[in-house]
Amino acid sequence: MESHTVLLFGYGNHGRFIAKGLVNDGLLVKVVESDRHCYEQALKDGFNDIVFIDVTNDDALKALHPEKFEKLVCVMDDEHLNVFLTLSLHSLFKESYILSISDSLHVTKKLKMAGATKVIDLYEVSANKIHNILKRPIATKLLEGFVLERDGIGFKEMIIPENSFLVGSTTDEIDFSPYGVLLIGMIDEELGHSFIFITAGINHNLDAGDTIVCIGSRDKLDIFAEEIKKKGNTL
Repeated sequence: MESHTVLLFGYGNHGRFIAKGLVNDGLLVKVVESDRHCYEQALKDGFNDIVFIDVTNDDALKALHPEKFEKLVCVMDDEHLNVFLTLSLHSLFKESYILSISDSLHVTKKLKMAGATKVIDLYEVSANKIHNILKRPIATKLLEGFVLERDGIGFKEMIIPENSFLVGSTTDEIDFSPYGVLLIGMIDEELGHSFIFITAGINHNLDAGDTIVCIGSRDKLDIFAEEIKKKGNTL
């Protein structure tokens, strides 16, 4: 087994924080980049074991000997490149464990079809999923690096006011993405004062007095908290 435990593809917006988190946890990481700027940034951040290659080149991938690593992690900023890379790795190294990160349901489906062993998708976060992720230390660090360690990212609780445009709708009907926030769960007063993950398979009614919990950049969360006070707004 290679002395490194993780072969990390991508040191961009996602990969930079993930790499640091894995190293802080005592794991040995080899970084692979195809973008010159990201490659140079990794060097500045103290990552000496990093290679600059064209990840669309099969021969270049084979030269890395990915089969010797415990985990292959795909976090390229370009989602199309990330899917292509996952597909290539799965085709070339069928026995390898490939973990990819996605920030949309559409990309998640593509990554699964491409052969990813595990896809961490923030749009499918639920109690069961979090429980499953926490069983896997590397996946836990990936989730922490992608969400909790990124500058400006956080959670916010918001009470739905009277006459809000949200009142009378259901969690399935509202599209929160135009506001740059993601609905994680809510406290439905009709069902008791307990937290419910919205991905638990139940379509919840939104009523005045209910508390919703969203994730996103702190500035967008603050803006959205003001938006929900408006009447008759449409998403």
